Amino acid sequence: MRAALLTGYRAPLEIGARPDPTPPEGGVVLRVLACGICRSDWHVWTGSDPVALPQIPGHEYCGEVVAVGQGVSQWKAGDRVIAPFILACGHCPACSSGRQTICPDQVLPGFTQDGAYAELVAVPFADTNLTALPPWMEPALAAAMGCRVTTAWHALTGRAALAPGEWLAVFGAGGVGLSVTMLGKALGAKVIVVDVVQEKLDYAMRLGAEAGVNAASTDAAAAVRDLTGGGADVAIEALGIEETTVSALKSLGKMGRMVQVGMPTGAHANMPIPMDAVYSGQLAVFGTRGMPAWRYPSLLSLLEASQLDLSPLISRRVRLSDASAELAAFDGPTPPGVAVITDFLS
Repeated sequence: MRAALLTGYRAPLEIGARPDPTPPEGGVVLRVLACGICRSDWHVWTGSDPVALPQIPGHEYCGEVVAVGQGVSQWKAGDRVIAPFILACGHCPACSSGRQTICPDQVLPGFTQDGAYAELVAVPFADTNLTALPPWMEPALAAAMGCRVTTAWHALTGRAALAPGEWLAVFGAGGVGLSVTMLGKALGAKVIVVDVVQEKLDYAMRLGAEAGVNAASTDAAAAVRDLTGGGADVAIEALGIEETTVSALKSLGKMGRMVQVGMPTGAHANMPIPMDAVYSGQLAVFGTRGMPAWRYPSLLSLLEASQLDLSPLISRRVRLSDASAELAAFDGPTPPGVAVITDFLS
């Protein structure tokens, strides 16, 4: 198969032939239809989230089953499926209680095994994790479902319990932030988006946000409190750095809820936060990572029933050979929308 291989941190990915994967027991091999390029991949590429090298990156993907391992009962060759980026075992106590994202035996393509910057990818624990790709959803969008959209959905509904009419402040207008914006609007929230790139804020406003706050030119937390008449009910941090985490907390009103979605790594792995704001505001702070696979039906039902068009999330369909440049672009402000690999042969 043709694949992009990470052989050294910050080095260009090596594009070339790699051995085809074989289906593990209980797993399948997919022909990759599309694979998103995510900031989490950038953390791997930079070494701030180190992995064993060499490694094929890529963790948000969809594909067609081409080989089925022993013990798989729900899937067959030709099925088109979506996979979450956390592949849970399905039988440990955490999985049995529905908390698949904390499965101690989880597998993460692109992190703990070769990922989907490739024509083929192996997916373990297939019966536990895979969901049928709806016929009305294009592969490029389905790829984003594996990480950004699902993470946003679980943050809003599984952690913060966002309610209609509440004020939602979104810190960071990347792929997760835009997903939170669109899903938050579909759930009936009033959305304020915070970023330092005006182009991204303008894009979020076109997607339905009530307001955009440019943190490069104003105190974002104070602006959110002013716009909401006292503070947001829910804040989503979607970048993973100290400045946005602190600002998200300070933007909340009394009894507000903040969800840390952005992955704090490197210098941001340990950060001081304003515990006085947590104490005096009686705030709730949640961490979240991914979404349990069993929650796909609720998300897909919302998308189908509301006819929410998530296609504006995808701004660039790129070639496998473009992946290195897309990863390097995360070093600075990136354009609105996300890039998805849809051409694995050039």
